[in-house]
Amino acid sequence: MALNFFDQFMSPTFLGIPLIAIALTLPWVLYPSPSSRWLNNRIITLQSWFINRFTQQLLIPLNPGGHKWALLLTSLMIFLLSINLLGLLPYTFTPTTQLSLNMGLAAPLWLATVIIGLRNQPTAALGHLLPEGTPTPLIPILIIIETISLFIRPLALGVRLTANLTAGHLLIQLIATAAFVLLPTMTTVALLTATILFLLTLLEMAVAMIQ
Repeated sequence: MALNFFDQFMSPTFLGIPLIAIALTLPWVLYPSPSSRWLNNRIITLQSWFINRFTQQLLIPLNPGGHKWALLLTSLMIFLLSINLLGLLPYTFTPTTQLSLNMGLAAPLWLATVIIGLRNQPTAALGHLLPEGTPTPLIPILIIIETISLFIRPLALGVRLTANLTAGHLLIQLIATAAFVLLPTMTTVALLTATILFLLTLLEMAVAMIQ
């Protein structure tokens, strides 16, 4: 029984064919396409307003040179937000619970930031490897430690994202199973458990957006 709890994290297959590609493309199908009309309907107007505000908030910490990455960053953030929230629905699959997907997204973007930083500002990029005011005997050790920390960053962030989403989904399933089992015998306890499940679901929605 305990092993069945982890079946939800397995990539769904049909006739031996993995369906993770469908899970990755489904969020884009749900968004309406902009039209060429002078006046759009309410859904497209609301979607355009949300994307504009989202992009503005995302680009506030960046200098004007980084605004050329607006399309990539906004698309990636909306994509991850969509699949994380859709994964909270019953009988769905969350692709971001797979470490392979998280690492596949994290490694290229991390490498791109490192390469662009070394190309545009090599002195500042290399200066992060050695904190200011470091004693001379500790300089070689700190450079090695900071270099290892730089290279391990995508792995650490990918594992953290996977662990947070996996733990949340597993906890929801455990509490939901407990509420279902207790309902015929201990109705009051089952209702209390269902209330906790509702609050946990709200928390997981926030976690899905934050992660």
